[in-house]
Amino acid sequence: MTLQDSRSARLLADLEHLSRAAGVSGAEDEVRRRILEKLRASVPADRVETDTMGNVMVTRRPRAGDDGPVVMLAAHMDEVGLMVSFIESDGTLRFKKVGGIDDRLLPGKAVRIGPEGVPGVIGVKPVHLQGEDERGRVEEASQLFIDIGAESREQAERVVRVGDRAVFEAQWCTVGADGVCGKALDDRVGCTALLELLRGDYPVTVVGVFTVQEEVGLRGARVAAYRVAPSMALVLEGTVCADLPGREPHEEATRLGEGAVLSVMDRSSIAHPELVRALSGLAERHGIPYQWRRTAMGANDAGEIHTSRRGVPSASVSVPCRYIHGPVALARLRDLEAVVRLVETFLRELPGTGLLQRLQEERRCEDEPWSRS
Repeated sequence: MTLQDSRSARLLADLEHLSRAAGVSGAEDEVRRRILEKLRASVPADRVETDTMGNVMVTRRPRAGDDGPVVMLAAHMDEVGLMVSFIESDGTLRFKKVGGIDDRLLPGKAVRIGPEGVPGVIGVKPVHLQGEDERGRVEEASQLFIDIGAESREQAERVVRVGDRAVFEAQWCTVGADGVCGKALDDRVGCTALLELLRGDYPVTVVGVFTVQEEVGLRGARVAAYRVAPSMALVLEGTVCADLPGREPHEEATRLGEGAVLSVMDRSSIAHPELVRALSGLAERHGIPYQWRRTAMGANDAGEIHTSRRGVPSASVSVPCRYIHGPVALARLRDLEAVVRLVETFLRELPGTGLLQRLQEERRCEDEPWSRS
């Protein structure tokens, strides 16, 4: 087995392990536990800590010389899902959505609820009993319920409680040459890439942060960025892909199999142009496949990181994923590998690119007092 084959196998195993974990926003415990186990087993970290929000911060310092600049790499642990909001007298569960989920995807989906993974199904009136006006209407989440087979509120309360999170029950599988299907690829692909990157040695200090509550407002990233106070930041994300039948090329946002995704801007941030130029230039020089994100919709942790303290030069490097924010998503291992290779190359060559000096010049200009003529 070659080194590349070994990395591919490791990435695939890590991604499956993390995809299977439950981690709806605010309840990332299982994902965090699995990440910490991986860190203990394979990452020679200088420091690992968990803050009060639940973020995991991993510091890797260079082997020689001073700490130098600090590069923050961020990937969020949480996923979209549901939260039990009320238990009916008949034992069915009302719920609220956590994060952005299309109501059309909910009816009939299997879910796992709470720390024990209690099985259930999202129920709706059978088509046989629906009137003509109902059949063409999308039922809102507020009209749906989760059926766990209980016959009363008391029976349901023995296994679930209000506030429990529910995740989609999606079978993990591989498809085609290098395709993977599973739940929560947004952003377990980013977490997988970050784990792999933290196994390497670099000439700069790297602080990898596995953040919480991204799907409900980028909250963990806000706290982590303030604490880390990095010189620059890269966000590792699973991003939208719509390369499907009937789409015009400009509507596809990204395409599976065409490499790492670089973004110019989205709803929450504009990537620092020097970082974007450095990343795209490295990709071209080293033959690393990459593509541009052809939409400005959506948001990720860069939205909070880049405005932390006096501002942090930030950019996103993403893995294209079809069907994100649904019960199951599809990605390609080759795109995940391209993200790892690009960020790895960036970190190793950073001191020689002149990027740090240019960013420091920007900061010095800001620090110079205005003089009166």
